[in-house]
Amino acid sequence: MTPLLDFLKSDHPGTPHLHHLIPPAAMPGGEIEVHGSHLGTHNADLPTVSIGDTPAAVSLARSSRATVRIPDGSISGDLVLHRNGSSSNPLHARIAVPLAENLHPVANPAVDADGRLFATFSGTRGQQVPVSIFAIDRDFQIRPFVRDLINPTGLAFDREGFLYTSSRNDGTIYRITPSGDATLFAEGLGIATGIAFDEHGNLYVGDRSGTIFKIAATAGLPDPSNLFVFATLEPSMAAYHLAFNSKGTLFVTGPTTSSNQVIRAIAPDGTTSVFYQGLGRAQGMAFDIDDNLYVAASLHGQRGVVRITRQGEASLALSGSNLVGLAFLEDGCAALATRDALYHVALDIEGRKLA
Repeated sequence: MTPLLDFLKSDHPGTPHLHHLIPPAAMPGGEIEVHGSHLGTHNADLPTVSIGDTPAAVSLARSSRATVRIPDGSISGDLVLHRNGSSSNPLHARIAVPLAENLHPVANPAVDADGRLFATFSGTRGQQVPVSIFAIDRDFQIRPFVRDLINPTGLAFDREGFLYTSSRNDGTIYRITPSGDATLFAEGLGIATGIAFDEHGNLYVGDRSGTIFKIAATAGLPDPSNLFVFATLEPSMAAYHLAFNSKGTLFVTGPTTSSNQVIRAIAPDGTTSVFYQGLGRAQGMAFDIDDNLYVAASLHGQRGVVRITRQGEASLALSGSNLVGLAFLEDGCAALATRDALYHVALDIEGRKLA
């Protein structure tokens, strides 16, 4: 190594050094805060950043912090900051990449027992579309799965491998075979949106006008003749989103106009409490195996996926806009649903297996 390279790579006072990234993952268009030392000054030109071979824009730089916007076309790689002819140490940045486009999810995607992913083209209220639900195979090939349903909204699998979807158009639930044949399962559920199964096979349906319905199971499968009101909540302007933790507690979000929105927890006996307050437009949720909750929402004005621990401590796990839901996949990866696409990202998070 030459003396010049020794100088550039040394820890002399002018060399930028990176400590950590907040959050550690982002979607294209999202922002990552780089924390470290000698990253920039008020009066100097902004430093430059590269993620792998891709340059990324820096919108703010101070001595200990720089804000980087993730450009389209980025992939996961080493983030390096360049300033005054010196380059920092690398930190790995996890970047989400497009998985399927020209969709219209309005809630979480769903994952079957074989690792295939399912997402909706929900459309506007009453809109008929050629394909209602798409399947994305493990090799990331997308194919039509269900046709002729109007406004499919929530998705969930039962223990037998049948997919259920709500329709916010007419307050119905459809049951879909593994080959994609849909039949009417239950009706009269208001503006049916989010759905979820508990570990006993009971199906819960969120009517965004203010009701959580329970379709109790018979022999481990939901029985539409055994339907009743489980809980009542404040109405949502968009949808209810439902998810269970390992203790059998049902968590519910429902976007309102408030920037101080709550996540509600409903015990198995129907008792409702506030689990967390302080989010903006909280939507789809998923739990990891340690019962940490991940929710598509805004936290302190930053949009993305928010991680909330069992103790109620919140932080941004991923930065990105237009998110409506997420689902954990195998190998620590996640599928992220925006208003018109799905993205794939490696997060090293093991999701909780659904009932």
